[in-house]
Formats: sequence, C-alpha cells, structure tokens
Amino acid sequence: MTLEELKQAARKAAFERRKLAKQIDNGASASLLSSVLAGYRGVPLAGYFPIRTEIDPMPAMAEASAHGPVGVPVITAPAQPLLFSRWEPDCAMKDGPFGARIPAVDDYFEPEVLIVPLVAFDRAGGRLGYGGGFYDRTLELLRSKRATLAIGFAYSLQEAEDLPLELTDQPLDMIVTETEIIDLIPR
Repeated sequence: MTLEELKQAARKAAFERRKLAKQIDNGASASLLSSVLAGYRGVPLAGYFPIRTEIDPMPAMAEASAHGPVGVPVITAPAQPLLFSRWEPDCAMKDGPFGARIPAVDDYFEPEVLIVPLVAFDRAGGRLGYGGGFYDRTLELLRSKRATLAIGFAYSLQEAEDLPLELTDQPLDMIVTETEIIDLIPR
C-alpha cells in the first residue's frame, strides 16, 4: 500500500469512529477545552466551525471571546496557509471561499493558540486531517514567527495507533477530548 492509500484507509476508519462518537455526544464535549483555554485568556486564538461529525468547540470559543480575540479559518486558495478572521458569537456572517461561512467583516489577525480539527490523532501528537494540508502549512508558517500552541480537539474514539504521517505533518502540542487532556508540551 502507498502512503496515500494508508492515509485513506485510516481516514475511513476514523470517520466511522467519529460518527459513532457524535451520536453519543451529550452536548458537554467542550467543557475540558474551556478549562484549557481559561489558562490562555486574552491570548489571540482561533477555532473552527464544526462540519459533518466534528466535535463542537463553539461553546469554548464563545467563552474565550469575552477575554480576547477569537478567529475562524478562512481558506483563500488551495495549497495556501489559512487566514483567521475575528469572530464573536452572533456576529454577521457571509459565504466565504469554498463555501465556508466566515465573519461578514474581514478582520484578520494571527492567533497564538489554534484549536485544530482532525480526523484521527495519536498520543504522540500526530494528527490526520482531511488531506488538504491547510493546518500543516498554517502551523509551519505561524511557528516560524513565534511560539504557536496547536490544540487538537477530538472525540476520544478518534484516537488511533500507527498513523501514516509525513515529515511535513505539524505535531500537536496538546489533545483535548471530551474525557481527557493529553498535554505533550515538555515542561
């Protein structure tokens, strides 16, 4: 099997596990994420709008927005790093590039904390995404400028072993699930 075939197989299995986790989600999945973000109040951060069966970070993002800037990703073009536009609960939204909803007013900034969506993760900080490389390019760019904390947010059922990773895959610094915090930052 090629690396791409291994990734596709891993994604397929992870999507099934994530779908199951979403079905049993009790709506309080972001409580541990909120507790982590409380330690970074005022630090510019970015999250995401959940799609399909992704775990929902919006309650934690809404809470964090009371203390500092919170952004959401804007895809500008294929194979380019993401931009992040400031978001607040109930702000006006518009259709952005590639069909994603984004804030109606473009107010771009560079976050220092990223809540990263994923398909699968491992306990070493490996992350398998959708395959576009957007977060890998973005994290590489942001980390070339300053320390940038990447928090993978996922259901515990999305954990996997032996993820097919590449040298360009950016590691996560922390993984937060509905049941635990996996801190990978050396102290």
